[in-house]
Amino acid sequence: MRTLILLGLVGLVAQLVDGSLGMAYGVTSSTLLLAIGTSPAAASATVHLAEIGTTLASGASHWRFGNVDWKVVAKIGVPGAVGAFAGATFLSSLSTEVAGPVMAVILFGLGAYVLVRFTFFGLNRHNLGKPLRGRFLGPLGLVGGFFDATGGGGWGPVGTPALLASGRMEPRKVVGSIDTSEFLVAVAASIGFLIGLGGEEINFSWVGVLLIGGLIAAPIAAWLVRHVPPRILGSLVGGVIVFTNARTLLRSDWIAAPSAVANTVYVLVALAWIGAVAYSVRAHRRDRAAAAAEPVPERTEPVAEDA
Repeated sequence: MRTLILLGLVGLVAQLVDGSLGMAYGVTSSTLLLAIGTSPAAASATVHLAEIGTTLASGASHWRFGNVDWKVVAKIGVPGAVGAFAGATFLSSLSTEVAGPVMAVILFGLGAYVLVRFTFFGLNRHNLGKPLRGRFLGPLGLVGGFFDATGGGGWGPVGTPALLASGRMEPRKVVGSIDTSEFLVAVAASIGFLIGLGGEEINFSWVGVLLIGGLIAAPIAAWLVRHVPPRILGSLVGGVIVFTNARTLLRSDWIAAPSAVANTVYVLVALAWIGAVAYSVRAHRRDRAAAAAEPVPERTEPVAEDA
């Protein structure tokens, strides 16, 4: 019972973060499942089965608050489902020991770019509203879906920073579209795992409590992302990406940093992240005050001509 309650809380917190920032549900949940001895395939299968419900609820909530671009959902979600099915089916025979650190390096750099860009420059509205091409979204979805299934999480960390870096979508619509398209990824990955594992290694009671926690958090997260200013949200997302991938790199065989070194880096990254968010909050307040101080142009009524 204690394990089920803990998993329910993890599902709630993970979905609250994922629905607000477009990432972290799979990573958070899979980490806990692996820590209590679940095999990688079973952990990823459990998370993706729960995500069928949480992503459906999250997508509906984001749609309700106007956070979804359906063209982007279709162009990235279908290739993502293909990649997720392939990753789930071949997880037992595929090694991500090399691919993991490579992706972490790429994502760390992209996360740093997002963090710096939104913290110091805010939302670039020059490209805002320009369409995202299928030749960009298709491969992105394929790679994101594959790593999401093989790593127990990765759809958000791959898709969210790439769409944010394009500067063509508001952060809230990036998060909403990524969360909504993840439903297709979760369904495809779950089918692949059920074929590969046959359901024998999956604890469906764990799936249920993760799902319940996520369903409670989904509408709260969708409301939150609708009201968080883009500049602050971008800084939050960038910090999540940098911190998560710094942790992956320090623990990889490439670096294998001692605990003291790793902990020092974590503290420095966390302090920089807190400072960036604080800067974004101050900058947002300053910009809002400046906008409020600008005089509103007077409306001039047309003068009727005498007949």
